[in-house]
Amino acid sequence: MAVAVLTATTATWHPPVAAQQRAGAAPVQGYRIINTYPHDRHAFTQGLIFLDGFLYESTGLNGRSSVRKVRLETGEVLQQRAVDPKYFAEGLTDWGARLIQLTWQTSVGFVYDRASFQPERSFQYTGEGWGITHDKTRLIMSDGTAAGGLRFLDPETLRETGRVVVRDHGRPVQYLNELEYIRGEVWANIWQTDRLARINPKTGDVVAWVDLTGLLPRTEYLEQGAVLNGIAYDAAGDRIFVTGKLWPKLFEIRVGAPSP
Repeated sequence: MAVAVLTATTATWHPPVAAQQRAGAAPVQGYRIINTYPHDRHAFTQGLIFLDGFLYESTGLNGRSSVRKVRLETGEVLQQRAVDPKYFAEGLTDWGARLIQLTWQTSVGFVYDRASFQPERSFQYTGEGWGITHDKTRLIMSDGTAAGGLRFLDPETLRETGRVVVRDHGRPVQYLNELEYIRGEVWANIWQTDRLARINPKTGDVVAWVDLTGLLPRTEYLEQGAVLNGIAYDAAGDRIFVTGKLWPKLFEIRVGAPSP
């Protein structure tokens, strides 16, 4: 599969859409596309991480949910395990030698051996499972509600140890979907929008928004549910990857300075 490559110096700068600005709110940033890679357009992306040179992805929908290992450069699925059709898989993160996957409305999560994808255990949580990531000491998950905000889990017991409500200058933020921990912040897709929230996990404050309007032309959307979802971070290379549900492409982006 061909891979389109752009450099940071020649890539087009996409400034924030003016309509995204709001008085008394966190600043809005634009983006550049650095690289474009193939992505399985039949993958309903719910969770995405980058680890040891590969993407790991959780795909959703009942009967189509899976956990998979993907080659970044080609989009080739190298390893895959189907999830029981009664579950609608959601967010995905890693912890040590394990992968941890949420499900949507069944309040059940799964722990897999990262090398073999063999299930090790399941666990329970309250409410819905949306996104999950981790910092150095804890797992961080979202349930899509404003009250749920960011929920913190002990990575060994998988029990909730606390939570923080996410706010933009005092206004609660809901629909936090896929999560990624990037340079001390939690970045979150906001479901059914083209925006990412950059969140201070200590306070829950939104420090900035990233406006990804125009990242994938609407003519390339497979269906109405093909919304932006999926953030992965290559810490070693300081690279940020984003994609969407049923998107044919995955993008490496660089985020620009806040709007004036």
